[in-house]
Amino acid sequence: MKIVVGLGNIGSDYERTRHNLGFMFLDYISDKYNFKIEKEKLDSYIGEYIYNNDKVIFVKPKTFMNLSGIAALKVKNWYKVEDKDILIVYDDIDIPFEEIRYKLNGSGGSHNGMKNIVECLNSENCSRIRIGIGGLKHEKQSLSDFVLFKFTNEEQSKLSDIFKKTEDKLIEFLDK
Repeated sequence: MKIVVGLGNIGSDYERTRHNLGFMFLDYISDKYNFKIEKEKLDSYIGEYIYNNDKVIFVKPKTFMNLSGIAALKVKNWYKVEDKDILIVYDDIDIPFEEIRYKLNGSGGSHNGMKNIVECLNSENCSRIRIGIGGLKHEKQSLSDFVLFKFTNEEQSKLSDIFKKTEDKLIEFLDK
């Protein structure tokens, strides 16, 4: 069994914002493979999919970004999986827009949601896919304003290709 956690914030105010790329990617996957991520349990929305005869649990934490580790720990404990069987998908401001980075482990870096997951799981052994959202567009724009701002039309038009590349990394994780 594998667990895939997409990071984001619950609520219409946050839909389609840069900080919700993890949620948006899970929506892309659930639409493409025709399953729902809507069962409410463990402080999350949960969906299940069978891939190559293995169950994959897709998770959208309801705890808001900076407390994502609370939900991730509950899901990990409930399904009794090892850290190596957990993949976290999230936005990363330190990576240029359209770039994808896949790592098998590491620290939370500068991302508060990922830092909380590392802290709550007491482990750096989860895999992660970081989706680049660029950087600050304007020197006067705060970090929180940038990540909570919706994508421009030009950026929006590129998300499908970004999600296809991210899906390739998801498949790599599921196949390992």
